[in-house]
Amino acid sequence: MAMDAIFLQAVVEELRRELTGLRIDKVQQPARDQVVLLLRGRRLLLNAGAGAPRLQLTETLRENPAEPPMFCMLLRKHLAGARVTEITQPPLERLVRIELDAADELGRAGRRTLVLEAMGRRSNLILLDEEGRIIDALRRVDAELSAARQVLPGLYYQPPASVGRRPFLEETEAGFREKFAAAPAEHKLDAFLLDSYFGLSPLLARELAFQAAGDVDCRVFQLEDPEVLWTALDRLCLRVRENRFAPVCLLREGKPMDFACVPVAQYGSAAESVPYDSPSALLDDFYAVRERQERARQRGADLLRTASTARDRLRRKLALQEKEYAGTQDRDRLRVCGDLITANLYRMERGAARLDCENYYEDNAPVSIPLDPLLTPQQNAAKYYKRYTKARTAEKYLREQMALARRDLEYIESVLAEIQQAETEQDFLDIRGELRDAGFLKKQGTGKKGKKERSAAPREFRTSGGLRVLVGRNNRQNDQLTLKTADRRDLWLHTQKIHGSHVILRTGGQPPAEADVLEAAMLAAWFSQARDSANVPVDYTEVRFVKKPAGGRPGMVVYTTCHTVNVTPDGELVKGLQVK
Repeated sequence: MAMDAIFLQAVVEELRRELTGLRIDKVQQPARDQVVLLLRGRRLLLNAGAGAPRLQLTETLRENPAEPPMFCMLLRKHLAGARVTEITQPPLERLVRIELDAADELGRAGRRTLVLEAMGRRSNLILLDEEGRIIDALRRVDAELSAARQVLPGLYYQPPASVGRRPFLEETEAGFREKFAAAPAEHKLDAFLLDSYFGLSPLLARELAFQAAGDVDCRVFQLEDPEVLWTALDRLCLRVRENRFAPVCLLREGKPMDFACVPVAQYGSAAESVPYDSPSALLDDFYAVRERQERARQRGADLLRTASTARDRLRRKLALQEKEYAGTQDRDRLRVCGDLITANLYRMERGAARLDCENYYEDNAPVSIPLDPLLTPQQNAAKYYKRYTKARTAEKYLREQMALARRDLEYIESVLAEIQQAETEQDFLDIRGELRDAGFLKKQGTGKKGKKERSAAPREFRTSGGLRVLVGRNNRQNDQLTLKTADRRDLWLHTQKIHGSHVILRTGGQPPAEADVLEAAMLAAWFSQARDSANVPVDYTEVRFVKKPAGGRPGMVVYTTCHTVNVTPDGELVKGLQVK
């Protein structure tokens, strides 16, 4: 869900306590719609993306581009060293103003305002001067995009227009009863609340309906006493006025589905409600998976398209080869037809369309052999022999080609798994280089040998027993870890018959504890295509038993004398084992 105005109010209250009086040390822009302000060790994230606009403190480290965008450079110029003096939110608006005391290049004191409009596809981040003029915005809006409100440098900032509905915090009991009496009888209670009041989200409207009637689908005419609905609404108003928030994340089958700043009971046993100490911590966990998928979608879109196209092409090619191979298995019939035609030349006449004779290979059973009327009997026999020889040769060729196609298909599917798990810009660069080396992407440049591309370091974890665990980020790094970095006595782990990362448990030559092996196996399952599965089989063996097959693609290995353990991936455990 998108952050509603009430949850945003809870975040603003948290930020006032944590950030007021602090100076901005650094300004970063890790993504097109994201700006991160570093203030005395705290990271303030301002996200103006259409899918998840929000404001929060974050513990998540985000990869920054090599060249900062122009908007980031502008913010650094105006905000570096500025002190946060005030953080405000207009009542029930999805808009936050961060007031800052700043100094210009000459050291003269001034004032800057950073405005976040968290309004879906109209979200924006705008920097204002002390007179309220727009210095610049993350998204400039000219007259072609909006005739009613432009957001351009030099213009005075105008807040978005009001929707015209009454804020629910200003409602009285008499006004509520009047609106309820005039509402259509077939209207659902949550729809009545959304149509009548400003500031309520669909989730909270359904929750109020549930509190009043015990059913989110209750209609206006079914509610015998509107007093119970007013009581629920008034109780929410009091909680919001007093800033008594209790952030909860709603999970369905272990996956985040929604969040709110007040307890939510409408889902019953269909969802688990997990309380959080702060709204920022909740948002960090809720958007962690979504942001990783979004980064993969944006940064890896072309890689995903290239790999998917290659996979589909290989599948079609393999299907055709298998069909041709199946046809070669009937080649002995072609040789028999040639033999029978040769044995019955004396009975044949030129121009015949078929030969009816006895098959002396099958107890003289009658057989009918199709002929080409335009060819002589000898030429028909030669044609069958030629088809037989071609099929025999094709069988050997197709068997080799099918093995290569299956190898390439397995490899490209492993690359697709890598793209889904890629986290940083360097990860995508490494995968791009891997596809280029494998021939699935065209090599660019003049062909001159340049500097060797620097690869990202493998993911590093530490078990509860203190042992290091290294996890490969891509196929090339998997080869590097297994075949060069790891000691032959270390443990090598990989999901059984499932694409995933190579995992190395550094044992130092000593037998590891069972708990260490289980935690390393958990990492192998988490960084695989079976992340969302249960009881994932993970094979493990010493590195000395792992070999690279001749002609194998990157990441492809064979191993022997392995043991298998079944684990269920746990994201919280993985997070706890990661080396900061």
